[in-house]
Amino acid sequence: MLEHILQPITFAQIVIMLFLTVLFLQSGIDKVVDFAGNYSWLQGHFAKSPLRNHVKGMLCTITLAEVLAGLLALAGAVEIVMGEGKTIALYGAQLAAIDILLLFFGQRIAKEYAGAAALVPYFLLCVGAVVLLKF
Repeated sequence: MLEHILQPITFAQIVIMLFLTVLFLQSGIDKVVDFAGNYSWLQGHFAKSPLRNHVKGMLCTITLAEVLAGLLALAGAVEIVMGEGKTIALYGAQLAAIDILLLFFGQRIAKEYAGAAALVPYFLLCVGAVVLLKF
């Protein structure tokens, strides 16, 4: 099993999925634990945008998507380690890419261009994970 895990492509697949696990579970759990604080901040963030009346729905959607992406990434990492395929990992990477796309959309609509630009490396990592998981 260790020889399998240490193969370069397999190792890269596992560590990327673990990275996505940390990224999305931390972010999603933070939103659950401090929903009121995040909601308050986002209301101000979107106050001058066309999305100002949809903040609660957007927050619930992105929170659910982040937690689910994190859980799928974790399950996918375990799946790869166990040599049982990559289907769950692929779904996790795909959902992670969609999550980042949703966050990017929100940042652009809110005219928070620096915040949107900061999401690009995460998006590229997610898309790269989708491609890498096909090997």
